[in-house]
Amino acid sequence: MADLIGLAVIFLILAIIAYVLGARGVAGMSMQIAKWLVIIFIILAIITFFL
Repeated sequence: MADLIGLAVIFLILAIIAYVLGARGVAGMSMQIAKWLVIIFIILAIITFFL
């Protein structure tokens, strides 16, 4: 499960670098992927907490 947070951070960094370099489409897509990875991580953390 910690891998999801690591992947989210990597995609966030990729999004920031792409935004600075002017690739706005790649930056937006990377941010969407990072957002969904964080959401999945939170859901799995809550499920694990209750089990």
